[in-house]
Amino acid sequence: MNIPTLSLRQARDLLDAALARARHDKLRPMGIAVLDAAGQPLALAREDLAPALRLEIAWGKAAAAVAMVSSTRALAQRAAAHPPFFAAIAALPGQRFIPYPGGVPVCDADGAVLGAIGASGASADEDEAVCLAAIDAIDLRPL
Repeated sequence: MNIPTLSLRQARDLLDAALARARHDKLRPMGIAVLDAAGQPLALAREDLAPALRLEIAWGKAAAAVAMVSSTRALAQRAAAHPPFFAAIAALPGQRFIPYPGGVPVCDADGAVLGAIGASGASADEDEAVCLAAIDAIDLRPL
């Protein structure tokens, strides 16, 4: 069986587009994570002068988005309504899971989830905008 997923080239293009958007918008130094459909990292970056946790937070947002097949904005709303459930997920050993805006599933034209992108460093809205701009820049679709 062949499961659709992001290619390394697409992941690098997403990463480059996200960083370009962040610089265009003059945001603080960012962390960007691009994961494949299985939640494995394809492209990770922490900009110069970005605090160490920025990349970990971006990775956690992307991981939550791909694992739950949902934007982390929607997950944040669900987490507010069901805190024990989301706390249990976040506490799973080895799990990166941050249900806070700035993580977006990446889909092909048919709606198949190929992976996810996460960003951290600015406001939640700006992090999410960086992800959405990157997806749009390489002609894929957000979920």
